[in-house]
Amino acid sequence: MTEPALTAELIADHGLTPEEYQRIEAILGRAPTYTELGIFSVMW
Repeated sequence: MTEPALTAELIADHGLTPEEYQRIEAILGRAPTYTELGIFSVMW
């Protein structure tokens, strides 16, 4: 199964701001997967 590209629109659809997404990248030390993005969006 192919994961969708993490676009600004998809990140916003998950209720995250660009700044929050940057914090997620800093925490992980890399870009999150689609699944991880969903988990962070629920926790945030």
